[in-house]
Amino acid sequence: MSDLHKEVSELEGRSATAARLFDIRLIIGGLFTLYGVIVTVAGVFVSDADMKKAEGVNINLWTGLAMLALGLFFLGWMKLRPTEIPPPTATDPAADAPGAPGAEK
Repeated sequence: MSDLHKEVSELEGRSATAARLFDIRLIIGGLFTLYGVIVTVAGVFVSDADMKKAEGVNINLWTGLAMLALGLFFLGWMKLRPTEIPPPTATDPAADAPGAPGAEK
C-alpha cells in the first residue's frame, strides 16, 4: 500500500472520529445527565421551607429525575444508533486529483 493510500485511510478515520465526537446527541445527553444529577441531589436534600414554597411538591427531585432520564435516553440513542459517515463521492476534489485511484487520465 502506498503512502498516499495510508494517508487517505488515516484521514478518513480521523473524520469519522470527529463526526462521532461532535454528535449533538452526545452534547445534549451529557448536559442533561449532568444537570439531572445536580438537580436530583438538590431535590434529595431539600429543606422544609423549600417544600412549603412548592406547596408540598419536591419539584427539584421530579425535574432532576426527568432530566436524568432524558439525558440517558439521548446517550443510549447515540450508543444504539451511531453516526454513519457517508463514503466520499465521485465529485470529491481529492478523488479528482491527478494520480488518485479512479481519476481519469
